Amino acid sequence: MDKFIIKGPVRLKGEVIISGSKNAALPILFASLLTEEPIEIMNIPKLKDIDITIKLLLYLGVKIKKKDSIEIDASNLYKYRTTMDPFAENLIKSIRASIWMISPLLVRFGKIKIPLPGGCLIGKRPINLHIDGLRKLGAKIYVKKNYIIGYIKKKFKGSCIIMEKNSVGATISIILAAIYASNITIIKNPAKEPEIKDLINFLNTLGAKISGAGTNKIIIEGITKLKGGCYKIISDRIETGTFLIAAAISRGKILCKKTDPKNLAIVLEKLKNTGAKIKTGKNWCSLDMKNKRPKAIDIITGPYPYFPTDMQPQFTLLNLIANGISTITETIFENRFLYVNELVRMGANIFLKKNKVCCKGIKLLSNAEVTATDLRAAVSLVLAGCIASGITIVNNINYIDRGYEKIEDKLSSLGAIIQRIKSE
Repeated sequence: MDKFIIKGPVRLKGEVIISGSKNAALPILFASLLTEEPIEIMNIPKLKDIDITIKLLLYLGVKIKKKDSIEIDASNLYKYRTTMDPFAENLIKSIRASIWMISPLLVRFGKIKIPLPGGCLIGKRPINLHIDGLRKLGAKIYVKKNYIIGYIKKKFKGSCIIMEKNSVGATISIILAAIYASNITIIKNPAKEPEIKDLINFLNTLGAKISGAGTNKIIIEGITKLKGGCYKIISDRIETGTFLIAAAISRGKILCKKTDPKNLAIVLEKLKNTGAKIKTGKNWCSLDMKNKRPKAIDIITGPYPYFPTDMQPQFTLLNLIANGISTITETIFENRFLYVNELVRMGANIFLKKNKVCCKGIKLLSNAEVTATDLRAAVSLVLAGCIASGITIVNNINYIDRGYEKIEDKLSSLGAIIQRIKSE
């Protein structure tokens, strides 16, 4: 994998344009399989996971034109590719989002056989909620020898589904299956993330009848056909939060453009508690640390609207250089602290016990050679390198390319001294 060489410490300041949301774009791309009419999707970020998804769609027979936007025509899918060959299987195994192929292909062809999906190794990511939801809609679906095998007769049947927990992935799978189901489907205790709302807005633009996004009950009235249309993906709230953290840890000032601060309410509140000056507008937000060291604060992750697990590594980094002692509790993924030992190499005063870390802030991290284990850990190590003394080397940075568009260019524009070294 590639590596970054970073020289610090620097104060990060300036303006950055936030890319489209990866976590909204991926399910919307797979949802495009549900309509036979042309659609255009704007503001899709240029990321590794997006590229893999597009390769999967092309494999299935989707016609795609890439300009500033992406034009998609899924009218002529290859029916025989409901069972994948080794090329497609490797793509499926490389991203978690491939799980969202199942519902559209069951809708279009009535059967599917794919390997279990992949993704970052941040903990157990069971698919039982996906399977349970599809079964309640009438599918016969099971896992055998690391393959997901599913069948359905004619079409899904509407049902009332009570979810055990707010699973973003399972909520998406159920929505995609219920679009063409007979009667009405009700999802109780669904995920409320902005990316779910964006998917629902996209589907409603194409003619779906879905209500209740962001509430405790999503109602889907089955229809017979989706039409074509044009849609713009929302901005990436996690990228926005990451750059605001970059300003906070470097005692700098960063303005994030083309983003929606309403989707970051809890993150902005926590950043204010560190002593940062936060300003927001309709499509921008900024953080000014006024050259001050941030105050340490406690964090507990949880489903939206609580503190996002995808911001936990970045906020842990903030607490490691903040004034005071803090505790960060992770409630979503049990392996989300794999980066802790790498930060210890940089002089961090941090103690890990089960799903919780205790941090005692120090004024300055030291340079080291560290290795990323997943997407959010990778970006946190890169930010650590920006504020550490000396030269820091971050290995396995290809993880970052999964979720941050042109990260080195954006950081360089803010004053970072960063260079990518390509693997041989």
